[in-house]
Amino acid sequence: MTIEAPPRPAPRRSVGRRITQVVGVLMVLAGLVFLGYFAWQYWGTNIVAKQRQADIKTSLHRDWDKGIDSKAIGLLRVPRFGKDFEVPINSGGNFQGKKSTDALARGVAWYDKGGKPGQIGNFVVAGHRVTHGEPFKDFLKLRKGDEVIVETRKKIYTYELRNDGDSITVDFTVSWPLFAVPDPDERGARPTERLMTMLTCSELFHTRNRNVVIGELERVQDKATGRVVDATEADQS
Repeated sequence: MTIEAPPRPAPRRSVGRRITQVVGVLMVLAGLVFLGYFAWQYWGTNIVAKQRQADIKTSLHRDWDKGIDSKAIGLLRVPRFGKDFEVPINSGGNFQGKKSTDALARGVAWYDKGGKPGQIGNFVVAGHRVTHGEPFKDFLKLRKGDEVIVETRKKIYTYELRNDGDSITVDFTVSWPLFAVPDPDERGARPTERLMTMLTCSELFHTRNRNVVIGELERVQDKATGRVVDATEADQS
């Protein structure tokens, strides 16, 4: 009679090997989550933002046709960014908190603690260079003398830039671009000019720096009559 030897037990995996496998799986999952987040931030938010902008512009034109103001205060056009460039200007509060974040995700944000379009003072807007529609992705291509056009319900304001898009860089904690007179030496000064300031991030990815351009009101067109009016009539928008 032949006696067979009992089968050998399967070798046990070492605890260290199991831990290595678990860590490997977790790293793969973490990588997939990161890639998903990256894709959402740099592609997904652009798709959503552009749809939101289209909806806001439709609502804005509907309200204007009724002779009433809309939630968005106007439309921004920058010929340097292309003939089809047009984004809504949304109230962004004091550029802090949820109101500002929401405004930036739907176009460009207006610093509503400052001046209004065409008025004496400083009309300030900010926008993203990447994500959320990236309205200011070509900001650094702006050049002195470029026109920036702001359309409201009653008027169209055309500003002329005083500097290039890459010529002024400030830390995000610097506040003088929001002053009524956008000059670091003019805090509290009484404004006498009709200016516009635009801000955006200096680099495409996370950065403390902001680039700044400043423009001066060049002309105002009355939409009802089509005629170009003197800048002193701008306050009646």
